[in-house]
Amino acid sequence: MALQELTYRDALRKALADAMTENPDVVIIGEEVGRYGGAYAVTKDLIKEFGPERVIDTPISEPAIVGAAVGAALAGLRPVAELMYVDFIGMTMDQLANQAAKIRYMFGGQIGVPMVLRTQGGTGRSAGAQHSQSLEAYVMHTPGLRLAMPATVADAYHLLRQALTKPDPVVFIEHKALYTLKETVDLDAPVPEWGKVAVRRQGRDLVIVTYSRQVHYAMEAAKQLAAQGIEATVIDLRTLNPLDFDTIRTEVEKTGRAMVVSEGVMTAGVAAELSARISEECFDFLEDPVIRVAGEDIPISVSTVLETGSVPGPQLIFETAMKLMAGRVAA
Repeated sequence: MALQELTYRDALRKALADAMTENPDVVIIGEEVGRYGGAYAVTKDLIKEFGPERVIDTPISEPAIVGAAVGAALAGLRPVAELMYVDFIGMTMDQLANQAAKIRYMFGGQIGVPMVLRTQGGTGRSAGAQHSQSLEAYVMHTPGLRLAMPATVADAYHLLRQALTKPDPVVFIEHKALYTLKETVDLDAPVPEWGKVAVRRQGRDLVIVTYSRQVHYAMEAAKQLAAQGIEATVIDLRTLNPLDFDTIRTEVEKTGRAMVVSEGVMTAGVAAELSARISEECFDFLEDPVIRVAGEDIPISVSTVLETGSVPGPQLIFETAMKLMAGRVAA
């Protein structure tokens, strides 16, 4: 087992290269994924290793990219379709939500669509309202689609590798602010199985449930809370479908308090769904209402200051947790 230093981007590229080496049916389809190397350089140089027959540059047409991937999966390949931005996933909803997500059901289980849709979302690059959204709730809302959102370098590798073994479509959303995240990892070390959360920090006072970049912000907030004598459990969901609610329930029952943190908008978002489930299924154990910390219900501004202020950060998570714990702190 060898430790190596990788960025989030490197881990994704390695996952793709390893999968393509092992399985000749894995192909990459998308805009500028070949000669240019991808909008965020994840597929850089893969065309040199695997050729243009397996790393396929397409026209600028998201419906065509996803539609071609669905057809390729039905024909026996394992395509990885790349959308530059999750903001454009709405253009692909017929191909993705009406076809890929439903084909196994519509054909009585005789055939599936083993494809991965890679894309990226979130804020952090002042890319404006049409290139900065967090639209994972669209995917989570659609039965038949699996959804992975890695927060760490190791999970960027392992979750993508696992996604490429699944018999049904997986939407794989990477956070644009994490591509340069660098960690020392042992990719041979045991990892949580697909669909299981990772408890990144154990505490006795409250549980923070989150995913993607917000995991890092929650960990920063947890350090601030510890300095105030409050110990928080931080749960990294890793996959939102499947959702490991059993572990969430177990951890919430230990503390009696829960927060759900999401970069997506507050209204009808991931945080709303998870908060409702925790409230319903852990009601007898809760000391206080479940709190949502989520993005503002506004378009994301190109202004760095306004962009930063429109989504949760470590300080907001810390301050909200302090308010939640106010009764205990006073006591």
